[in-house]
Order: sequence, then structure tokens, then C-alpha cells
Amino acid sequence: MLEDLFKMVRDRFNDDKTEDTKQESPEIPKDLLFKCPRCQSVFYMDEFEKRRKTCPVCNYHARLTWRERLEITADKDSFEPFDAEMNSKNPIGFPEYENKIKELQDKNGINDAVVTGVCTIRGYRAVLGIMDSNFMMASMGSVVGEKITRAFEYATEHKLPVILFTASGGARMQEGIISLMQMAKTSGAVKRHSDAGGLYITVLTDPTTGGVTASFASLGDIILAEPKILVGFAGRRVIQGTIKQKLPDDFQTAEFLLENGFVDAIVERKAMRKSLSNILRLHNYKKVVDMWQHG
Repeated sequence: MLEDLFKMVRDRFNDDKTEDTKQESPEIPKDLLFKCPRCQSVFYMDEFEKRRKTCPVCNYHARLTWRERLEITADKDSFEPFDAEMNSKNPIGFPEYENKIKELQDKNGINDAVVTGVCTIRGYRAVLGIMDSNFMMASMGSVVGEKITRAFEYATEHKLPVILFTASGGARMQEGIISLMQMAKTSGAVKRHSDAGGLYITVLTDPTTGGVTASFASLGDIILAEPKILVGFAGRRVIQGTIKQKLPDDFQTAEFLLENGFVDAIVERKAMRKSLSNILRLHNYKKVVDMWQHG
């Protein structure tokens, strides 16, 4: 009611102005401010981005694109991508699937929901994988599974550690049973890498769910997570309906998983790069680049 009254008074005031006295309202840039979806705090977008897209009030960690994640993780100009031209087929003839993939490729600058390659992190060489939730919620289809499998095979052959940032809504329904088969394929590649003595670090980001959680995301030798992210397999309502019990309020959060031994540590974004390099150093990997070049 108050909003309607205010609008009526404002319109009447503006109508009373002559053409000479009317002034155009200044346009406010759409990207000037950011409103935190968790605590509802409002602050300048510049400040939000300087903090690597984290809220200065409640420490909310917003989702990153693959480019943003790569920029704050790998040493500058050190990333060499794998299989950048690999494209999905349409194994079950899902309507408009090829068009959707092409649209997302043009929009996000990647061929599918994961980017893989080799890089250095503060001088330590590693195979890096980054899932991007902007590409069909980083769902796992044949290309995602194949790229991750090949990344592990490369790491096994060259005796390199693997660091994988996960973010997914699960298996990709548009590829039917083919998407579910990627769970076994990626898990097999992780096992061969582990048997060869390789180190695998999983970094869970928001959200990591479904078949990705049920396969390679849960198989890391060390599992890290960003604060207060969503991690799970089935949805909360599905689980409550199945077991007929009310779940804790913090169920399927990083903090709940840490308390129950599923996650080894919760690491804030600003400390992630240093934490990863420290883990590589503690596992006796040697630097291949002088650290002073990368900070």
C-alpha cells in the first residue's frame, strides 16, 4: 500500500513539472552493487570481486566461472589445456541437444562442463581440472567423463598429482545411460592413479551433487571444501521422504561433512592456492618454477 501511495505522489510531482524543469534521472549501472543471497548485505561489486567473489559480512562464496577459478589457482601463463576440442554427441537423440551445447560453448568459451590441463601452482607442477556450473550445471556427460579420465591417465603416466575442483548437478540426463557409465570410468582412472602412488586432491565447490559426488568427487586422497557449500547425492526432500526422519538444518553442508569425517578441511578461497601448494610440498613434490615469480 505504501509503495502505491509513494508512486502516486511521485507521478503527480513529476507531472507538475514543466518541460524546462524536468531532469533525467541518472542511470545506475546494473553491475555497480552486489546483494549477498545469504545475508542480504549490499556492497560495491568492485569490493566483492576484489575479495574473489566472497561476501565481506557472512563469507558467502559465490560460484566462479572456469576462467575465474583458473586465474586464482594456477600460476600465470602456466596452464596447458587437454582435449579442448572434444565435443559431445547425441547418443539418445535428445531433442535440440546439439543446439543447446553449441549455445553454451559460445557463451562460456569452453567445449563442455570441465576444463582439464597441466599447470604449476606456486611452482609445483600438477594436473588441474575445473568444473563450471554455468555449463548445464556442470552435469557429467560423455565428454566430462572422458576428459577427467584422460587427465588422470596423463597424471599417472607423468607421475603428477591431480587437483580437481568439482561442481555439478550430477549425471547429464540428455545422454541417458552413457552419462551414468562415466561414474565407473572415472573411478577406474582414479584407482589406477592411486595404485601408481599418485596424489589426488578434491576441492568441493558449490554445488557438488549426484553422480559426481558418488564417483570421483568422493575419491580424493585429500578432500577440501569451500565454506558452507552444498554437497550431497539425492536431494534433501527425497532423503527425508525415504527415511521418514527430519534431517539436521546443516545437512549436506561442508561443515556437516567435516564434522562427520567426509571432508578433511574447509579452506577459504583466499587461502586455497597456498594450501594446495603446501600439500604438494608436504607430499615431497618438487618445484619446477621459482616461487618468487608467482607469489
